[in-house]
Amino acid sequence: MIDKNTIIPKRISDIKPSGIRKFFDLLNEMDDVISLTVGEPDFVTPQHIRDAAITSLEGGKTYYTGNSGMPALRESIAEYLNRRFSLDYSPKDEVIVTVGGSEAIDLAVRAIVDTDDEVIIPIPSFVCYGPIVELSHGKPVFVETKAEDNFKLTPEALEAAITPKTKMIVIPFPNNPTGAVLTKSELEALARVIEKTNAIVLSDEIYAELTYGFKHTSIASIPSMKDRTILVSGFSKAYAMTGWRLGYLAGPTELVSQMLKIHQYAIMCAPTTSQFAAIEAMKNGDSDIAEMSAEYNRRRKFLVSGLNKIGLDCFEPEGAFYAFPNVGKSGLSSEEFAEKLLYSKKVAIVPGNAFGSCGEGFARISYAYSVKHISLALERLEEFLTELKQGKIK
Repeated sequence: MIDKNTIIPKRISDIKPSGIRKFFDLLNEMDDVISLTVGEPDFVTPQHIRDAAITSLEGGKTYYTGNSGMPALRESIAEYLNRRFSLDYSPKDEVIVTVGGSEAIDLAVRAIVDTDDEVIIPIPSFVCYGPIVELSHGKPVFVETKAEDNFKLTPEALEAAITPKTKMIVIPFPNNPTGAVLTKSELEALARVIEKTNAIVLSDEIYAELTYGFKHTSIASIPSMKDRTILVSGFSKAYAMTGWRLGYLAGPTELVSQMLKIHQYAIMCAPTTSQFAAIEAMKNGDSDIAEMSAEYNRRRKFLVSGLNKIGLDCFEPEGAFYAFPNVGKSGLSSEEFAEKLLYSKKVAIVPGNAFGSCGEGFARISYAYSVKHISLALERLEEFLTELKQGKIK
């Protein structure tokens, strides 16, 4: 009989399951739960985008596309990046269409990171970066961001983490889970540190269209950064296209050509129907972005105001669609707070430590839900805090 314990490589068995997954599993076992957990727009993909996909299917366009994606889509991506963020990429050899932004991240890491290379990852941040680095035999170097800095990566913290082994620096802003963003001047300050290294920047800009009060700046728009930046993004957040599983990356030809080889062997090409939908989204979806972003902004203000009112201190997120309130005053750990809230009031949130150790004492609350949904959750949260203080919840 096969000893399955020895079959699995240690680098696989040592990877912990996603901390987010635990609460999704608990959620699925319960009825009538108000969930504020999922980073998924509650909007349906706009009709004109769905129509483009339907037309492609009715026309029998169900074939493979080229490995890097349909030329028309890559041209649309390059034009979009130029129009929205003043970035100049060649659609022919500097853009790859991927299966979601997650594949783009995986391609970038696998193409660049070698055994024992160090990858700097600011935390709290999305859960996938560290495990993907480990799967590539690299070493994640986690840099803690702080609430007093509004969870921004500072030049001082970045410089302190850099060593001769630093191969890649992840810039995950606008940030999931904190909602933190970096302004142009803050990115320029980071660039001055990065310029002294031989490191590649992985800029995850999936939430670039969801900023409030100012326009997103890509670190790739800083002249010294473009040749060392791999930009990854996708269609899920800006266009409410999560289930279409479509993303993209853009970067220097020399790096993109290596990532394309991995994509060729692992994936072949992104779904054809999704690509037709994405062409329509990028050509005619600006008004959809504006409409959804305005609604997220309304929800953001409502949620943050409500959290502060009931005693959960929360700095104002400036991007994405998450709030990251401090739950430490409750006397509970992040996981205890989330579990007790779920079981006693049937409200689901994600404990902050799921996004890195420095997320302890905080929780991620998504406002990709209706105001009515958020309002009811806030009412139950207030009841929970009151009963917790009264000792009614053990």
